[in-house]
Amino acid sequence: MYTLYYCPSTASMVVHLALLEIGAEHELKLVDFETRQQKDAAYLALNPNGVVPTLVVDGKAYVETAALLMMLAERHPEAGLVPVAGSVERDLWRQWLVYLSNDLQSTFRFWFYPGDLGYTEHPEPVRLALQHKIETIWSHLETHLSKNGPYLLGEQFSAADLFLTMLMRWSRNMPKPAAEWPALDKLTHLVTSRPSWKKMHAIEALSTWPEVKPE
Repeated sequence: MYTLYYCPSTASMVVHLALLEIGAEHELKLVDFETRQQKDAAYLALNPNGVVPTLVVDGKAYVETAALLMMLAERHPEAGLVPVAGSVERDLWRQWLVYLSNDLQSTFRFWFYPGDLGYTEHPEPVRLALQHKIETIWSHLETHLSKNGPYLLGEQFSAADLFLTMLMRWSRNMPKPAAEWPALDKLTHLVTSRPSWKKMHAIEALSTWPEVKPE
């Protein structure tokens, strides 16, 4: 039994997706960001960083999105979220998760929370620098997927694709969203057509994404 502390549209989304993919029994506990519940003493006792996700397993709280994905995928290899242990694909899978966490998710944190950089609002040069970094990462991923896709590990779907799709969703209101890169857009539609995404989307009551394109 897993307990996931979550808030819709945040990084907890991908852990929720992983739980649905593996079909494990779990309980969801909403952390209300509107009332800043993530900063309450009771929640900080679980996650001193005051963020989501937090995953409680056998009474022990675990944090960090990429680490939680690795944990769930490796505890439930039958779900197909992780390549076989000892394979080159397993090593690449771990590499992609760390890259997405360190380079992309962390940059989005600065994009959405200027206070983390000491600003109430981003100065224009800072905003443009963050935008440029994110778009450079999209271009790097586009090159990789164009040559080696449709998934990050080629023909093999994995938890890394769930992580990337969540991060692409975060770009939907940016000046140039990830969907403007063709191979990234293809991956978006592959992942969002999965039953796990549809179920998560309904449970978290998310806005429609990606947009349905006219024929």
